[in-house]
Parts: sequence; structure tokens; C-alpha cells
Amino acid sequence: MRRAATGGALVGLMLLAGCSSDVEMPAPAPGDQAAESCRALMAGLPDSLYGQERVTVRPDPEFAAAWGSPAIALRCGVQRPEGLRPDSQLTVVNDVAWLPQPTDRPTLYTAVGHQAYVEMTIPPSYSPPADALIEISDLITENVPALPAGEL
Repeated sequence: MRRAATGGALVGLMLLAGCSSDVEMPAPAPGDQAAESCRALMAGLPDSLYGQERVTVRPDPEFAAAWGSPAIALRCGVQRPEGLRPDSQLTVVNDVAWLPQPTDRPTLYTAVGHQAYVEMTIPPSYSPPADALIEISDLITENVPALPAGEL
């Protein structure tokens, strides 16, 4: 059953001039253990998400993906979000906890509690954002091992 319950730094996305289907975003640099999980996650990503087709990511797409325009962006192996605290309000989608930022009108969601942090930027035009998080949450569960209970 698919369900959603509402309980770092923002990715600067930019369409490259003259190439409307290309998205530029900073490439994450995960550690060895996270990189292995991220490779498995990236291999399973869909060709379309939220009805949007996958687009080219630059400079390095190994741990990044994007769909549509405005781009829905995913980066795997990002740093632990600075705003993550033991009392952070998390959004849980298919048993994956996401830290929404900013809290009042989130556009950045970071999956926490797994061996690698997975960050998604979902522009406000895609509503509700949980629709985009559902499929990615399932892939995280399948490919990125959970941390021990209570660890974020």
C-alpha cells in the first residue's frame, strides 16, 4: 500500500542556456559505502517521474538525476542536512523518513535514516510532492540499507 504521512543546502538547479532539456546541479561525493548503495539506487530510477521524462544532468550524472521542466532533481550521497535534529518534523512516505525544507513551504526533501542521504528538489508546480516521493521511497527501501533504529 502506498501512503504518505506528514509528520543541507538547497540544490541550485539551472537549465543550461540553449539546452532546455539539460539540468546543471552540483554532483555529490558519497563515501565508499554510500556510493555502492547510490549506484544501486541510480540503476533503478525510472525514465519518468510525476509524468515527466528524464533529462540530462551535468556535470556528473553518476549520483544525480532529473526529470521534466521545471526539473524534479535527485542527488544520492549528499551530506547530512544541517537542519536535521532529533526533534525535526519528518514526512514519512512508504516507511522512508524525509526531512522537508524549508518547513513552511518545502521544496527540498532529504531521505534520512539510511546508509546514504538522498535529496530531492521538487518545484511547487508538482503538487502534492508525496506523489514524486512515493516511487523514490520504494527504491530507497530496496537499494539503500536502513540505519539502526533511532539513527538518522
